[in-house]
Amino acid sequence: MRFYFSFSIFLIVLVLIDLYSFKAIRIAMKKSVTRQVISIAFWALSVVLYVMVGTVLLNKPDHDTVGRYASISIIFGILLLFLLPKLMILVFHFFDDIQFLIRKLIVKLRNRKTPRAISDKGRRAFLTKTGIVLAALPFTSVMYGIFKGRFNFSVYSESIAFKNLPGNFDGLKLVQFSDFHLGSFSGNYEQVEAAIELINQQEPDLLVFTGDLVNNSSHEIDEFLPLLKKLNARYGKYSILGNHDYGDYSKWDSDADKQTNFERMISLQEEAGFELLRNENRQIQIGDESIKLVGLENWGHPPFPQYGDLRKAMQGVDEEKFTLLLSHDPSHWDAEVLGKTRIDLTLAGHTHGMQFGIEIPGFKFSPIQFKYPRWGGLYTEGKQHLYVNRGIGYIGIAARVGINPEVAVLELRKEA
Repeated sequence: MRFYFSFSIFLIVLVLIDLYSFKAIRIAMKKSVTRQVISIAFWALSVVLYVMVGTVLLNKPDHDTVGRYASISIIFGILLLFLLPKLMILVFHFFDDIQFLIRKLIVKLRNRKTPRAISDKGRRAFLTKTGIVLAALPFTSVMYGIFKGRFNFSVYSESIAFKNLPGNFDGLKLVQFSDFHLGSFSGNYEQVEAAIELINQQEPDLLVFTGDLVNNSSHEIDEFLPLLKKLNARYGKYSILGNHDYGDYSKWDSDADKQTNFERMISLQEEAGFELLRNENRQIQIGDESIKLVGLENWGHPPFPQYGDLRKAMQGVDEEKFTLLLSHDPSHWDAEVLGKTRIDLTLAGHTHGMQFGIEIPGFKFSPIQFKYPRWGGLYTEGKQHLYVNRGIGYIGIAARVGINPEVAVLELRKEA
């Protein structure tokens, strides 16, 4: 019942946005056949979007329909494509309305009749027209994000120095990718192949994947298993689980079916050549020196699951020696790692940088930072470091605007 109430509110908000932005368009345009055509097209498109969104939200994704999440992502991408321009128009039109009402109030206080120049029919609506013109910017940006941005796989490089890094590991090339969400790529085999090739081109010494290989179902892996097998690294490839990998966001006929899916997902990762770490650790050896690699199951603040057990994962680990932790959710670093352990470097993902933001030299912003202050890139507190991968896949919306899908190349250096 609560869901249907929330859905109704969401739909009402969409309708209100449409009504107000439509009012702006009508005021900005003179009466003509063109305005009538635009009006019909505006509402026809809006109704189609209402129906598509309603169909998606009122039907919980089925675990055995692999392409469903891809369809959902496309639908919400289209919704965003048209919603952001409307919001741009809405903001400018709101200030135009405020200006218009102030002018009318001043005239009324002067005991004059409202002149034709500031009537609804004769108003110039400069800000509204400006908003309509500027609305092309978010429309174009989201269009790019749908057709190009989500496949614009990019390499992000960092060099990090540590005093306790063994000499044999000086210069180690650690390559991280995260949040593949393979179900969202259904039907895009060539794009996934390009991402795999880009990872291999980095010639990793150590390759790690930090969770969310799928959206829900192990069957999402099937199409891409041959590609995952092609990934290679000199000292092995390791993975952990993300919140989506447990199948918690889908409906199952029984708990046994859900468990079977989970076990199959684990089996396929191993078949792909990954060593999956579930609250456990491994020793990475080069010559006569070694470091510890710790892999945690998902740990996040509610409503995200907390399957991770750091104490269990750290059994047998000497924290005086160099320790690398894989933990899907970056909020875990502040909650249980920073200042509470001596773990040198933590690798996380999860945020996707919200798939929307701005990153230019010297400045980066994403709305996700209001929930996850550590949402993308390298963060350092004292001698401890956290690297948050922006993710290589996408979910929810089939677009990336300003936040590219990422392959991270981290060079580990021994501090002199």
